[in-house]
Amino acid sequence: MPNPHTALPVVGMVGGGQLARMTQQAAIALGIEFRVLADSPIDSAALVAANTTVGDYRDFEDLAAFAATCDVVTFDHEHVPLSHVEKLTSSGVLIYPGAHALPYVQDKIRMRERLAQLGMPVPAWAAVETVEDVEQFASEHGWPVVAKAASGGYDGKGVWLLRSSDDARPLLARGDVRLFVEENVAFTRELAALVARTPSGNSTAWPIVETVQSDGVCVEVVAPAPTLDDAKAQAAQQLALRIADELDVVGLLAVELFDRPGGVVVNELAMRPHNSGHWTIDGSTTSQFEQHLRAVLDWPLGDTAATAPVTVMSNVLGGDDGNAGLATRVPDVLDDPDLHLHLYGKGVRPGRKIGHVNICGDDVATLRARATRAADHLRRGAAT
Repeated sequence: MPNPHTALPVVGMVGGGQLARMTQQAAIALGIEFRVLADSPIDSAALVAANTTVGDYRDFEDLAAFAATCDVVTFDHEHVPLSHVEKLTSSGVLIYPGAHALPYVQDKIRMRERLAQLGMPVPAWAAVETVEDVEQFASEHGWPVVAKAASGGYDGKGVWLLRSSDDARPLLARGDVRLFVEENVAFTRELAALVARTPSGNSTAWPIVETVQSDGVCVEVVAPAPTLDDAKAQAAQQLALRIADELDVVGLLAVELFDRPGGVVVNELAMRPHNSGHWTIDGSTTSQFEQHLRAVLDWPLGDTAATAPVTVMSNVLGGDDGNAGLATRVPDVLDDPDLHLHLYGKGVRPGRKIGHVNICGDDVATLRARATRAADHLRRGAAT
């Protein structure tokens, strides 16, 4: 049911977070009517998307009623029950990524199994149910080991470093989470590969970026990854493109990677716009959000070339003095004329992602310092 005023298609996104908010901004330029299914009228995207429905994505009737108003449905998170997606697909609804691809991001054990079957580079891993299972794995790969929840983890949640059986015992005793363990990868840094793919199989890739984490939360992205040699960068791009093809992903696919001297290994997957791609809003010919819309509509994909030698993205995290403190500091960071500020309209909580800054230029060290200084000032009033 295209928009009657423009005859252009209607895209619906399930989830009202910042990813939907920034996709809405990209939809405006394309003339696409963009609809959001949000949990609350004060969700980040609901505050700016005129066509917002408040409902529960876990309720099939809410989801089906929303899908009936859209030509294509996509997601800003991966938590929609797979059975709902399968049922809607069987009734003729176009949903991307589809029910055949989503299991590999909803269940990390299935993801590890599938990537291993495809011969992709992944850490040594094993599903575990008992302390003895963990001990057996550690006897082969050494302590410490990393335990992960098979589903539901993000931003460092659902990940535990186990240094001994004593660490494993209380975790296994909980019984409320499916777990697997993997080797504690000795990596030099973390990278991310971002690609887009259409239903007809066309695909594009952005430059490989370096991501920096603190307490499990991404705090910085540098595009392209500094000092990454061309051969390794091309191999990482081809790896991500192959995963997108093999899993039949439609839309965005982010592949989080561990960089090791011998090559990269896959850490995580995400089938949606991703924090590692926020730099593309200001640093790429086509942003990840516009590309995601193009991809799910099976439109021609845009150019992914960088528009500057270097772009640095720093996440803005909430401080201790709430929205009022943030508001007083916004004009300060805009004194830097090269800085691009993107706030998400969220209520401030300590440590919560409430926005990001992008800055483009030539010198990596200088740009990192300026972006970090701005993000720190927005959080806690550090000197600009």
